[in-house]
Amino acid sequence: MPAESPSSQVDAPFGLLGRTLGHSWSPAIHTELGSAPYELFEREPEDVESFVRAGSWRGINVTIPYKRRAFELADEASVRARRLGVANTLVRRPDGSIYADNTDYAGFAWMLDRFARRVWGAPAEGALAGTRALVLGSGGASQAVQAALSDAGAHVTVISRTGANTYDTLVERQGDTTLVVNATPVGMCPTCPASPLSRRHLDGLPHLGGILDVVYNPLRTGLCLMAEECGIPCESGLAMLVGQAVRSSELFQGGTIPGKRMDALVASLRARHLNVALIGMPGSGKSSTGRSLARLMRRPFVDLDEAIRLRQASPEDIIKRDGEDAFRAIETAVASNYGARSGMVIACGGGIVTRPENYRLLHQNATIVLIRRPLAELSSEGRPLSISRGIEALAAERTALYERWADVTIDCTGSAASDAQLIQRLLSHPSSAF
Repeated sequence: MPAESPSSQVDAPFGLLGRTLGHSWSPAIHTELGSAPYELFEREPEDVESFVRAGSWRGINVTIPYKRRAFELADEASVRARRLGVANTLVRRPDGSIYADNTDYAGFAWMLDRFARRVWGAPAEGALAGTRALVLGSGGASQAVQAALSDAGAHVTVISRTGANTYDTLVERQGDTTLVVNATPVGMCPTCPASPLSRRHLDGLPHLGGILDVVYNPLRTGLCLMAEECGIPCESGLAMLVGQAVRSSELFQGGTIPGKRMDALVASLRARHLNVALIGMPGSGKSSTGRSLARLMRRPFVDLDEAIRLRQASPEDIIKRDGEDAFRAIETAVASNYGARSGMVIACGGGIVTRPENYRLLHQNATIVLIRRPLAELSSEGRPLSISRGIEALAAERTALYERWADVTIDCTGSAASDAQLIQRLLSHPSSAF
């Protein structure tokens, strides 16, 4: 099917082509970069050819599962796209022909070099030369990752569910691995915080010095959470997303975007999409402070106890009727739902810290803020556990957990409004984000 005439493309948009795109951050990034309007084009496999060849677009990014098909449908491809056999960027030229490139390579190479300089104090070519790197998955993103690692001098092994090198044989065959890169979608929102590897895998790689994940949402993937627990430097895929988007935008618009702007965009996106999760003793002011903070930051707000109330019954009624364990199970399910979202202010119940699994659910996508208030100022009204067990007993059980979970801690200033202002000031400091 022929492409539309060049004259029909003057006002055609940029966008992202894929099958399921509900959690994409690309529109916000490309709006910042000027390659806008930028739309999400969800298409079924049978519709891809007609959209690519005759759709009303000027430049598009392509994501799973259509990267190979995009390469095949182009009239001409870059050397990099031909090398990899997949394309994630298509540009319609003034004559109507379609040019394909692979900016995933550029995005991952930039992310890899930033990581190497930060963690190992050397550029990727120096840090990885002669080392072994494992790439999880063999799809379109994996091709770009493999190429960038090979160009940095690493010996690359691909791990798949079948074949010579699998997840079952990973530990016994790849014990000298320096870097692991997840190039699968495992752990992507909303199925988070899943991980393609287990703790057994990480414990079986004694020389592992870093983990990268191409998944960017959540900001801390299940694999990165596990790496943190093991003390292994890690990073999820936001920098790769920005790097490839910048190169795509350069192709769409012409010109060059400086590296400092790329770094600033990574930082601003991270700050914008991180949730703020408030923890602390019952009655410490999490709900009122959370509402004030949400208004200041212009973000959605949720009180997990109120969400439970709307979903089933009040926390007090559930505890009285079914017991605390039943309530905690419901609380974890609700925390899983909201913890996977982005850019929210979340007020947690006082006992959220009593279940260790809740930490991952919050930490994957949030800065956790502890609000401390003197015990004598805490009210037990309407709080059955505070009444039955006593505020002092709850504090003895939970205080160390609150402090362990918190990224930022404040002492109450006297009002919810001033507490919210203080939290906003502290969060504006880069060190409080991670």
